[in-house]
Amino acid sequence: MLRINYKQLIHIWIPNIFEFKGGIQVYSEFLLKNLQSLYPNRYYEVFLKHDTRASPDCLKSTRFHCAGTFSLALRTLVFAAQILGHGLWQHPNLVIATHLHFTKAAYWLKRMTGIPYWTVAHGVEAWNIQRPTLKTALHYADRILAVSHYTRDRLLNEQHLDPTKISVLPNTFDATRFQITPKPQHLLKRYHLTEQQPIILTVARLDSSEQYKGYDHILQALPEIRRQVPHVHYILVGKGSDRARIEQLITTLNLQDCVTLTGFVPDEELCDHYNLCDVFAMPSKGEGFGIVYLEALACGKPTIGGNQDGAIDALCQGELGVLVDPDNIGEITQTIIQILQGIYPHSLIYQPELLRQKVIDTYGFDRFKQILAELLQTTELGVE
Repeated sequence: MLRINYKQLIHIWIPNIFEFKGGIQVYSEFLLKNLQSLYPNRYYEVFLKHDTRASPDCLKSTRFHCAGTFSLALRTLVFAAQILGHGLWQHPNLVIATHLHFTKAAYWLKRMTGIPYWTVAHGVEAWNIQRPTLKTALHYADRILAVSHYTRDRLLNEQHLDPTKISVLPNTFDATRFQITPKPQHLLKRYHLTEQQPIILTVARLDSSEQYKGYDHILQALPEIRRQVPHVHYILVGKGSDRARIEQLITTLNLQDCVTLTGFVPDEELCDHYNLCDVFAMPSKGEGFGIVYLEALACGKPTIGGNQDGAIDALCQGELGVLVDPDNIGEITQTIIQILQGIYPHSLIYQPELLRQKVIDTYGFDRFKQILAELLQTTELGVE
């Protein structure tokens, strides 16, 4: 049984990391791993709202509490009881909530005990906040980690927070999982494609609430793209409730022969899918950051993002890729055509090895760890 030194204890509140992988989940997992790496002698109590189990491959000084075994109707109540009950009992040095919605509980815990708390601001959940309780919780947070300058700027402009409390800790990725390789033959065979075919790729959740990802506009751009780039093929990776509508749009535009909806793709096949394409395109206007951009860049792929959200950060204001107006289908069309024709005026996107190295230097695991260490060393929260 783990014997905890409560003077060396950090609580981490996370939606989930083991049974679903999205941007918040990946960020939370990297944050936990880096804390464990930086401070292996600390103790970590990790509270997971939606996971039903935890991976055994963690430090012995880390203990998980999973509320996912309870029904959705009870889960929020159980999770709140866990985080508040353990907080009052154990009195950790610091609470880190990797989702803004958890800060309301952290605020009340701080009022009762004085325990400081940090939180993470990702994207849409941090924009246009109206609820007074969440506004109050943000104002009393000891530090807010924004995943992008875009999200940080929106929080400052909309919530009038103390700018010294908001730091940017950008998303990171596992560079060992995403390497440059030739187009995988097994995927060419699976999707009935040839090695010479120009391929556009998007990786996104196809959820009806996330139509801002921009795949609609790529579909609408395809008729003109295929006129100028014969045999082009669009592969859309992901699953979700928006699939039926997308299939109808494909039929309406008569694109059945040049679009593949792959459905769910397991993590171990993602790298191969990135390497299958000639350009990765997700002209979104609602991304807090967009880890998929980093993964595509690590595979040396020309990458297109929107110029109205966190993709601005992910693509380093256009240094690492191409930023387009996500509402301008004509601009999206011509940008994809020029990239596929090899004439887009941005030489770096055609240098895969250099592109890969630059994204690793900027957003790799070591850089994430360095920034986090600097934030913890300069704080007065008792984390040595």
